Amino acid sequence: MPTKPKLNSDEILKAEYDYIASTVFQANEDRSRVASFYFVSVGSLVAAILSAIFSTNDLKNVSLAFSGLFVVLTILGVLTLAQLARLRAAWHESVQAMNEIKDFYIKHNRKIEPAFKWRLKTLPPTDKPYSIANLMAVEVALLGAITSAAAVYFLLAAFGSIGWWGRVLLAVTLLTGYVALWAWYKYLLVDNQ
Repeated sequence: MPTKPKLNSDEILKAEYDYIASTVFQANEDRSRVASFYFVSVGSLVAAILSAIFSTNDLKNVSLAFSGLFVVLTILGVLTLAQLARLRAAWHESVQAMNEIKDFYIKHNRKIEPAFKWRLKTLPPTDKPYSIANLMAVEVALLGAITSAAAVYFLLAAFGSIGWWGRVLLAVTLLTGYVALWAWYKYLLVDNQ
């Protein structure tokens, strides 16, 4: 009869805790990389577009291409917000798992309870206002709104001069773009989705 292997529950829980801690760290690192990539991409393309604008005599001929590039940048903003939201939710789920292990140990050893600031009931919410994650998302949503308005601007410029109604349309696009992008981020910021 084969012998059962001895399992040390403390070692298993420690390994699980270490694994979860590394996923928390990785989610934070990935959020930083995603946001940086987006900011560099937008900055590089805007710089290229501005240099092309100043080097051409006929803006009307290239306006459609610029409009298309800004549509692509807006789509990149949408995708970046989706990644930021899902990475924040993944971070939150991992921290919840870490706190489950803490609660298990506290249940079996009440003396260690004061050592832990975060518990399941005191964990920061996924969409904590003014957190670094939320502020990065605000930046991306603002840039996405600006790129959507720029796409409309260059589209209008391709068809002629932009009158007062065009300026109103740009303002509406800017505001609507921000509200839509922020709503998208908040929608995806739900755990277990």
